[in-house]
Amino acid sequence: MENTNNGVDRRKFLKQASLATLASGALLSWTPPLPPTAVSGLNDLNIVGPKEGFTPQVGTLVSMMNWMRFVILRPVEGMSVKDLDYLVDDKANSIGAMLYHLAATERFYQIHTFENRAWGDWDKADAEEFGIAMGLGDNARASIKGNPLEFYMEKLERVRATSLEELAKRDDDWLLAVDEAWPWGPTNNYCKWFHVVEQESNHNGQFKFIKSRLPA
Repeated sequence: MENTNNGVDRRKFLKQASLATLASGALLSWTPPLPPTAVSGLNDLNIVGPKEGFTPQVGTLVSMMNWMRFVILRPVEGMSVKDLDYLVDDKANSIGAMLYHLAATERFYQIHTFENRAWGDWDKADAEEFGIAMGLGDNARASIKGNPLEFYMEKLERVRATSLEELAKRDDDWLLAVDEAWPWGPTNNYCKWFHVVEQESNHNGQFKFIKSRLPA
């Protein structure tokens, strides 16, 4: 009788152990669902990440572009024509010329990444509007002056509107696509457009420096 009970107990133990093993295996192999991707509005400047109307990675890029644009315009708010034309020395660029340069840089990357045109392939209209500003230097010092802040803002806003319109048509695969022939070496569209952000960050420091040197 004891032997029979022992056999039943062993079978019961083995069955329970097997069920426990299966349950633990199921728990170990179960992957909790990922939380839904948080998407914020285009005007939520301090939320870096996916944005409404864009694929996740493109929206994240757009959030950085918009945040940096807000930051660079803070130091120049309310500047007079004289302030925008001010040169720290005869080798410097004015704030006005650099604002124009930022619009030209963004237009350059539109031409290259949206229109699939080669490095430096400007058409006549773009060359006339943006060529000098793209190069800065002596030509810019001689010709980009006498303009109110609204002149530069119109160019920045017009170019940015085109960027947002075109980026909304692209997806993350496009953003991550690598250009093997880019002069810097293999570079994806994400890096190219992040360079637009980096350009604004770079000139933001120059704006603040020049502003601190303006005549009283």
